[in-house]
Amino acid sequence: MGASLTINGALVRADPSGALFWPSASLLAIADLHLEKGSSFARSGQFLPPYDTSDTLDRLAAALRRFQPRRVLCLGDSFHDGAAAARLPPVEADRLRRMTAAHDWLWVAGNHDPAPPAAFGGRVAAELREGPLCFRHEPADGALGPGEVCGHFHPKAGVSARGHRITARCFVTDGSRLIMPAFGAYAGGLDVLDPAIAGLFGRANFRVLLATRERLHLFSRAQLGRPLPRLAPAG
Repeated sequence: MGASLTINGALVRADPSGALFWPSASLLAIADLHLEKGSSFARSGQFLPPYDTSDTLDRLAAALRRFQPRRVLCLGDSFHDGAAAARLPPVEADRLRRMTAAHDWLWVAGNHDPAPPAAFGGRVAAELREGPLCFRHEPADGALGPGEVCGHFHPKAGVSARGHRITARCFVTDGSRLIMPAFGAYAGGLDVLDPAIAGLFGRANFRVLLATRERLHLFSRAQLGRPLPRLAPAG
């Protein structure tokens, strides 16, 4: 179950997968796929199950089927490093090419992939400005302006409910700007209360949409870290 949000006047739909759909623009945005992060770690002796790319593309394919967007926007760090494209298993590389061929696909350059490989189709840009929104990988000059939608920070949040601590990736917004959760299976995360994220919102009362398996749960900034009686699903 997703949740409708208004960001700087634009009505969008946040999805538990970590995708963001803008219906009036027929645009699906995702951030920080970090394809082939597992194989990158393996090269340095940190062995992880080598299925992160397959899992990430499975979830992306499901989001594409669900929303049927005309355009797809990847907000940077789609490939974990400069050699990630060469390490993609052939079956996954072919699957990614079919996805890009079926949509108007835009790769936003990230700090991990400043030059996303051309072999997978789509176009590359530094950002996308459209109507009241501006999509980019990370805030320009360290400031998160009105209408800005970015990735990069891999936000996560933790809450206490029924005696258990729950930590999960999340969307972060104050209604004017939005930080996307990382979509990649091995992307990890940074707590939203860390100054690197919280500082971008200043004194604004941001809220988070915590992504569990099937739905999003809405919490205010003040609720984070406090015991809560239950998880309230976002509408």
